Amino acid sequence: MSDEEHHFESSDAGASKTYPQQAGNIRKGGHIVIKGRPCKVVEVSTSKTGKHGHAKCHFVAIDIFTAKKLEDIVPSSHNCDVPHVNRVDYQLIDISEDGFVSLLTDSGGTKDDLKLPTDDALSAQMKSGFEEGKDVVVSVMASMGEEQICAVKEVGGGK
Repeated sequence: MSDEEHHFESSDAGASKTYPQQAGNIRKGGHIVIKGRPCKVVEVSTSKTGKHGHAKCHFVAIDIFTAKKLEDIVPSSHNCDVPHVNRVDYQLIDISEDGFVSLLTDSGGTKDDLKLPTDDALSAQMKSGFEEGKDVVVSVMASMGEEQICAVKEVGGGK
């Protein structure tokens, strides 16, 4: 036995950011990783098997964070990476001058590492609801180590 002390910098539980799923089983509305980006599938078409090959699935998907359209063609019998996508609601506490938001977690702590959404309509809705003193609830989508505010709801009356 050695007297050396092991020190690990990583703080995650070692859970994978994706899981494999057969391409032929991925449907419209599901998620897929294309070019290393988590995407929501908007269209799937399957070609017939050729003389020498597999049936192929053609995916058209939209990046869930940047809204860019991506496409991929994969043999239907092969596995594709599917991202774990989590969506959590938080209550808005504060919006700082530098564009970061302060959110209240379910456990009573604060989450201060998210910026205002790049979508101007969402940002405007958050700011107006916050300035009017309403309770603003934001939905945060998280996948593959990225997080972004994707929806805003105003709950209850203001001052």
